[in-house]
Amino acid sequence: MSTIGISVVICVYTEDRWEDILAAVSSVRAQSRPALETLLVVDHNQALLDRLSKEYKETREVRVLANAGPRGLSAGRNTGIAVSRGEVIAFLDDDAVAERDWLHHFAEAYTDPRVMAVGGRTFPIWASGRRPAWFPEEFDWVVGCTYKGLPPGRVQVRNVLGGNASFRRSAFDVAGGFATGIGRDGDKRPLGCEETELCIRLTRAQPDAILLIDDRAVIHHRVPEVREHFAYFRTRTYAEGLSKALVARSVGADKGLESERRYTTRVLPAGVARGLRDALLARPGGAGRAAAIVTGVVTAAGGYVLGSVRARRGGATFSVVEIEEGPGREGAAA
Repeated sequence: MSTIGISVVICVYTEDRWEDILAAVSSVRAQSRPALETLLVVDHNQALLDRLSKEYKETREVRVLANAGPRGLSAGRNTGIAVSRGEVIAFLDDDAVAERDWLHHFAEAYTDPRVMAVGGRTFPIWASGRRPAWFPEEFDWVVGCTYKGLPPGRVQVRNVLGGNASFRRSAFDVAGGFATGIGRDGDKRPLGCEETELCIRLTRAQPDAILLIDDRAVIHHRVPEVREHFAYFRTRTYAEGLSKALVARSVGADKGLESERRYTTRVLPAGVARGLRDALLARPGGAGRAAAIVTGVVTAAGGYVLGSVRARRGGATFSVVEIEEGPGREGAAA
């Protein structure tokens, strides 16, 4: 078994997810390959901070701390990185649970010293109990899950997906932390791409770095009822376009849209074709899925255009911070 120490960071922001947070922590504590520690980073919510501190007061391997930066997921992650003691830092969403061998598969990949990041596969848990008939698997990233079109197995990728991801600590020494001003801030827009931007920045700073997705490292992510509706789908795809514009402005369109070109020219047309075929065969949701794919492309493109204009005018910016060692890293794993 690998001796690499892994710290798990779970960023939380609302008491509405209390039971989900407890389930996420329990899934980490039940790992076949134990985590070195679990860090719960609370995003500017004193009531939640106090409640979690009381909940885990007697649990040595779980630490609760406040986000030391501006409000938002990126700053929360950076706070966790700064105080963590592991050679590898894994990130788990606060409304997700990890399968028992999640960390085992991450650790296995890091036996290659060139590997700087490893992601896994995320399955949706629909609030309604099943996938909406109109919702295309090609757009599961809308609800924070692995989408149809990603290659299976353990494969090298441009970027990992943040809700189920890990990074070698030295990656942050080389590239800096997660950019603030681009990622999630509660339920506000824009809603993503901070992992993409970090991964591109990392491989630019260290060209021989290897980034992987191992689909055996599985988590299950809750999808609340509001996110099963078409209105959320449109909003989220539009926000993705806004965020992608910021990334492309920072790292260049060639790298910033490298994976998206294959996705839009191969994966999505095939999805539309399947939806239309299912409609012709009178299968439920076929026409809806085809229409949703087209809508998703159009709204994302609209967000990208507007985001590009804003970025050129200086109206939308983000910043990258260096990770400074925070209090509580005494005895950090080598």
